[in-house]
Amino acid sequence: MTAAAEIWTYRNLIYNLAQRELRSRYKKSILGWAWSLINPASTLLIYSVVFGVLLNGKANEMGNGHEGIFALNLFCGLVVWNFFAGTLTGSISALMGAGPLLNKVYFPAACPPIANMFTVMLQAVIEGSILMVIMIALGNAGPTFLLFPLILVFTGLFGLGIGMVAAVYNVYLRDVNYLVGVMMNVLFYMTPIVYTLDTVKAELPSWAYDLYTLNPLTQFVNWSRDAFYLLRWPSLGSLLGTAFAACLTFVVGALIFQRKARNVIEEM
Repeated sequence: MTAAAEIWTYRNLIYNLAQRELRSRYKKSILGWAWSLINPASTLLIYSVVFGVLLNGKANEMGNGHEGIFALNLFCGLVVWNFFAGTLTGSISALMGAGPLLNKVYFPAACPPIANMFTVMLQAVIEGSILMVIMIALGNAGPTFLLFPLILVFTGLFGLGIGMVAAVYNVYLRDVNYLVGVMMNVLFYMTPIVYTLDTVKAELPSWAYDLYTLNPLTQFVNWSRDAFYLLRWPSLGSLLGTAFAACLTFVVGALIFQRKARNVIEEM
């Protein structure tokens, strides 16, 4: 049985793991699922004040021709970043947390990271839906909203591919988790979230800018702004190239995970 077929066989387990994560996430919390809105809202508020007010950050004109709103431009980037970061870092904690269960019952070690991705995806859907409602209320809406599911699919594949590699190597060397934390801080500011791609283009030479845009996460953030804020479709080259990079990252990550995960139970 191939790895993909085995994962499909255990699809009900993935569903149950995702449900268990969702039920336990805000257990014994007074506000419960309200925290799923409070956390991203507080991050958005802090970044809007620091980068939009104190550092006088600017946003492009909206797709409907109205003056740019920094907070909404930022929100478009944060939806993608939160999903990617949650998928990657959550893969590490999901695999480690499933250690006791893996020692009792056999199932593919990839199931917990995949289940985590689906729980984080639900959060992204909530955030994206809120952003969509705000944009519709402002009269900045269009068929480009249909790009959002593709953004989720390819960002999820990209994050899961890297996350599975980080998760399995973290079992053997716990420094990986701390290293990922450092690298995520660096990657956040190397991705056009609190600033626009136009700002980067204006500051970097053409060769450096071309190198900068090779980061798939840069393209995912730009897709989100295109879909929700600028109401335009990304170029075909960006869509095909980034989709290929995301799928390749997932396949390579899954192969590395499958090879290393054979002895993962003994290491936990």
